[in-house]
Amino acid sequence: MEILFATTELAPFVKVGGLADVSAALPKTLKALGHKVTIVMPRYPAFEESGLLLARRLTPLKFDLGGKTHAITVFDGRLPSQVDLIVLEAPGLFDRAEVYGEGGEDYPDNALRFAVFSRAVAAIAEQRAAAGQPADVVHLNDWPTALAAKYMKELGVNAPSVLTLHNVAHQGIFPKSVLSSIGFTANDFGEGGIELHGSVNFLKQGILSADVVTTVSASYAREIQTEAGGCKLDGVLRTKPRILGIVNGVDYGVWNPSTDSAIVARYDAEDTTNKARCKGALQRELGFPAEERAPVLACVGRVVHQKGSDLVLEILSRVLRASDAQVVLVGDGDAALVAKLEAAVEKGRGRIAFLRGAPEAQVHRVFAGADVTLVPSRFEPCGLVQLYAQRYGAVPVAHATGGLIDTIVDCDARLGTGTGFLFESPTADLLYATVQRAIAAFASDRWPVLRRRVMRLDRGWERAGRQYDQMYRTLVAARG
Repeated sequence: MEILFATTELAPFVKVGGLADVSAALPKTLKALGHKVTIVMPRYPAFEESGLLLARRLTPLKFDLGGKTHAITVFDGRLPSQVDLIVLEAPGLFDRAEVYGEGGEDYPDNALRFAVFSRAVAAIAEQRAAAGQPADVVHLNDWPTALAAKYMKELGVNAPSVLTLHNVAHQGIFPKSVLSSIGFTANDFGEGGIELHGSVNFLKQGILSADVVTTVSASYAREIQTEAGGCKLDGVLRTKPRILGIVNGVDYGVWNPSTDSAIVARYDAEDTTNKARCKGALQRELGFPAEERAPVLACVGRVVHQKGSDLVLEILSRVLRASDAQVVLVGDGDAALVAKLEAAVEKGRGRIAFLRGAPEAQVHRVFAGADVTLVPSRFEPCGLVQLYAQRYGAVPVAHATGGLIDTIVDCDARLGTGTGFLFESPTADLLYATVQRAIAAFASDRWPVLRRRVMRLDRGWERAGRQYDQMYRTLVAARG
């Protein structure tokens, strides 16, 4: 099948969150299953900086949107994975330092930016159909691409659309005043259209217009259809016949301690000897005491309320008082939380490190050197951190929510079963108690058995790829 895959992030070029990793790995997996996949992206400065070769098409893509003609320059390329790439240059819209905003603030013209990109995706699909090479499926990702489903229908593009929700909390919400600039009219602003609670909502329109809606774990698919987890879109989501939850995977070509060139020594589940060397190297890198028996706890991810960063802050002093643990925190985000983390380092007596905006190679070294990884998210659609941690033998401590439930089995008291440590509610007390469980387990003679069991898990993309493959086939067959 011909699959057009529209996204706004793509590792290693442009990465804000897990969407970038998924956008690199899933198309590669689908190609291995025999599909022809073309990723469609905005043109960011990072592509030029990476040295990726792109060929400019002589004829621009032109369309009208909101009474204005947009001329989009199209570039073609190919990724090292041999997946095809189309990069769309919209003058003045994407040649910026970041993807969605800077300094904690969204770009004020995000409605126009991502409406233009979505309209361009629809135009690419239309153009391919006219050239006799139609896409069998157009796969959209999150709110920045969501409007493409409606634009395709308006253009008469016959290809079915799939919209994957990576995080329903991010919806693309704008004032009613943007309607005309994105090609919508007052008639589109209502309960059955793009309006939600008096605002324009890109994700809502995408959910209504897409032929199939998926999300990134089965548990999250259930959660977002409830009032508690739906972020005010639960009623809209319940109008769909089914929300398909497919758990994300890990690209073991990138995240694998047996082949990882970023770590000081390689290891695997059958021989974990070199993990101790990685731990010692990380301790030296961070200025920690080189104590093999001291557990190294890592927390990797955006520093925001959703990820439970405040909960980690609340327990840090207690953890240090009650144990000889060392803690490394990696990420960036909310300015107030970042400031508190930086202050915690000063009080941490050389046993806390905060790596703000760490490069990817350093993140690999953190997973390789850590014994335990904290994932206290209040909600988590899927989560990739726990999957990376499991492969590197950094056993996860996580809140029992969303994809964390689907990828971690709570350990029993004797460590005879389980692949991590779960707590039921996102409170500092429960997080602390569960961290203490993990630290006690680390000190037991059963820890190597648990670590080996966790590292042996198969969290690769093949299973998820086959589920997407089956969904595409069913969707195309239903179209006749």
